[in-house]
Amino acid sequence: MKKILLVCMLMVVFATQAQDNIDFKSETVEFLQITGAGAAFENAIAQIGAGVSEENKEAYTQEANGTLIGLYDKMADLYMAEFSQDEIRELIAFYNTDLGKKLAEKQLGLTQKAMSFGQSWGMEVSAIAQKYN
Repeated sequence: MKKILLVCMLMVVFATQAQDNIDFKSETVEFLQITGAGAAFENAIAQIGAGVSEENKEAYTQEANGTLIGLYDKMADLYMAEFSQDEIRELIAFYNTDLGKKLAEKQLGLTQKAMSFGQSWGMEVSAIAQKYN
């Protein structure tokens, strides 16, 4: 009888933890979507599919969008390893403010420009290194 009770209690604990993890992942995916990642992915799907014929565009877009579930899942795991559930909730609250919405809207463009700056800088440093070889 004690064993049955112990097994039942363990099952309740595991079920509760599983639900907490599902909630955490769901909140993390929400965070990723409101930070502008969703728009970036949609933009990438559109750019990659630019050469797809009009007659196949809808099917392509639907199938490509279907891949986002797996991508969000992997990215959520990445963020969940670095942030607690409470921190993700705080980030969601921030991104729901006017400033957070502005950051999400501008983030992709800023990141692209910063990458361009980084590439130019890398070429500059490479030239300096060449000078000393």
